[in-house]
Amino acid sequence: MAEDVDQLLENWENVYKKGLLTFWLLLLLNEKPHYPYEMDEAVWRISQGTVAADSNSIYRALGRFETMGIVTVQLQESNSGPSRKYYQLTETGKELLGRFVERNILVFENPEVAERIDQVLQNGGKNGA
Repeated sequence: MAEDVDQLLENWENVYKKGLLTFWLLLLLNEKPHYPYEMDEAVWRISQGTVAADSNSIYRALGRFETMGIVTVQLQESNSGPSRKYYQLTETGKELLGRFVERNILVFENPEVAERIDQVLQNGGKNGA
């Protein structure tokens, strides 16, 4: 049974984490413009090691975000080679992130939800135990 739960959890987290990559990237870009190759380590750090993304995945996501109009790109000179693309949030991107946080993150601060989460943790992840 434990192996079944482990596999179910892994499957759930894989889907969950793919969706969260957008959140972590936009959260980073809300702070300051970033160069994609520095974002993989930053995502790992701020997600407390729960989300890993390679540079190619980050570049693809940023390309989609640019097409959607939620990020812009600026070329900046580099001391160690060709100019680098730095991405930053547009006003639309900032609004999108803010509304996402309000609708999907702050819900966990709701006392009713927080109490239910505490109950899950107190039960050691076992319902009714």
